[in-house]
Amino acid sequence: MISFSIFKNKLTALSLLILSSATLVAQQDTVYYSGTTLSNIDYHHGQLSPAVGVHATQVMRASREHPEKADGFGWTYNHAPNMAYWNGTFYLNYLSDPSGEHIPPSQTFLMSSKDGEHWGFPQVAFPIYSIPDGYQKEGVAGVAKNLTATMHQRMGFFTSSDNRLFTLAFYGISMDEKDSPNDGNGIGRVIREIKEDGSLGPIYFIRYNHGWNDKNTNFPFYKKSKDRGFKKACEELLGQPLLMQQWVEEADRDDPLIPLQKQYKAFSYYHLPNGNVVGLWKHALTSISKDNGKTWEYTPLRAPGFVNSNAKIWGQKTTDGRYATVYNPSEYRWPLAISTSDDGLNYTDLLLVHGEITPMRYGGNYKSYGPQYVRGITENNGTPDDGKLWVSYSVNKEDIWVASVPVPVKSTVENDVDEVFDKMKNGHELDFWNTYNLSWASAEIEKIKNEKTLTLRDQDPFDYARVERVIPFAQQMEAEFTVTPEQNNHGLLQVEFQNKQGLPSIRLVFDEDGVLKTKAGSRFRKISDYEAGKTYTVKVVLDTTSRSYTVSVNGGKESRQIFYAPADGVERIMFRTGEQRHFPTPDTPADKEDYDDLPFTGAKIPEAVFHIKSLTTKRL
Repeated sequence: MISFSIFKNKLTALSLLILSSATLVAQQDTVYYSGTTLSNIDYHHGQLSPAVGVHATQVMRASREHPEKADGFGWTYNHAPNMAYWNGTFYLNYLSDPSGEHIPPSQTFLMSSKDGEHWGFPQVAFPIYSIPDGYQKEGVAGVAKNLTATMHQRMGFFTSSDNRLFTLAFYGISMDEKDSPNDGNGIGRVIREIKEDGSLGPIYFIRYNHGWNDKNTNFPFYKKSKDRGFKKACEELLGQPLLMQQWVEEADRDDPLIPLQKQYKAFSYYHLPNGNVVGLWKHALTSISKDNGKTWEYTPLRAPGFVNSNAKIWGQKTTDGRYATVYNPSEYRWPLAISTSDDGLNYTDLLLVHGEITPMRYGGNYKSYGPQYVRGITENNGTPDDGKLWVSYSVNKEDIWVASVPVPVKSTVENDVDEVFDKMKNGHELDFWNTYNLSWASAEIEKIKNEKTLTLRDQDPFDYARVERVIPFAQQMEAEFTVTPEQNNHGLLQVEFQNKQGLPSIRLVFDEDGVLKTKAGSRFRKISDYEAGKTYTVKVVLDTTSRSYTVSVNGGKESRQIFYAPADGVERIMFRTGEQRHFPTPDTPADKEDYDDLPFTGAKIPEAVFHIKSLTTKRL
């Protein structure tokens, strides 16, 4: 008979994890994932079904060559955005460096938007900060000479009980490119008010790290303000343990305001109906607090069933009374996905939010591929009037993005599509469409010659505009769409019929040679020529059981074709102004030996424009 000690030694790490997970699930006192869907990192979209109606918008595209179109500085390391919604306006702040993480100078930018999709130009909220010459950091070689601070913050906004909005940041110190600014040895945290007209109040320190005070820093301490309401708001913030928990990484390691002082990173939280607080950290660590964050029931541990690496996980209650977590469900920073729960503990599904990775145009220290470091709007920082879930994130630590997810979160639709955009209610034309909308490759409703169309514009040499419509599952179906290309000698529009996992079986292409063609295995077959400015109605009748389909243009002769890949059924129709990307892969090295930029990073290509006027589908 095997002794318990021998048996224990033979248990694998996986077995121990399963045992501990089962115990926690039985106790029902922790977040866990009971769903069966997992992401496949061989695909940027993870083979996940999309949450219906997600609009992903690039709100700041980095450009060293065209700073007037980016941030005014041409800085190419942009990361760690935070969001708030106040007085009918979205606010977003993010930190920025010229080229790489932990390499100063550094600033925090602020942006605003009335609708969440069209954003104003970034303004500097917290400027470059000079470190006194001669400064030395304990345990790190080197002496400061012409050194400036490195921004680092996990908390970006605070709304006081009397409805005043404040933005915050943290000035850390990096003595070299490998020295962390959030090691507890930074300067301190700063705060300033955002006024109703969008102007900013003066900058104050709200909390110093050891060795710093109002005598050796560049901004006054908040208590020196003559605005009593401002000082009251600062004290209100300092008195809330849940909000203070967001400061743990940058704060002094023994700061008494931080309830849980161990270095669990990127804290987010939400309340359950019974008043308990669910806490979430990087690596999908979780715990429960029954006293509003003053203490935690157990040491944070990995939420059973959740897959998440060293990237942020966001959790919140949604406007329908349910709950959602948004995170990268892999050991990589792609894809970006959402999981939902009825009770805030048991998460049952996994759906796609952002499944594209643009090429990393600019090299830099610690830059990672993918949509990452997601943050939404905390409980005290407003609820958008549209009731959607809004999140911000960076892509490749380079460009800043915002995505809106309709609530309730759904992955399927019931009705066939019958959409003529010009006949639809203003502002609701894309309620069921998923959009990938870039600064240099837009996907929006436009009015062309007094007619509303879904217009895709593309002048980005590195990326493309993309839209897709989730449709009811069909093995036999008829689809018809109407497109007007503005050119036929450059650019392209690909139209794909995909299954639930985003795998295509049919691809039609309005190609740059003026030919509408279809993919036939590794080759393409001509369907017809097309002309610039002419409208084309394309009809596709497909049957997945026979892997066959027909294509006709403007009521002409049908062309019979075979799927270039099999499918169990079709659930998505996608329009894209570029070739599908497959780089990076899971085997792409995380850290490059050099920081080379891609060639021609400042270039634009001749704009290609396609107007989609309608889409209809019918199950047969």
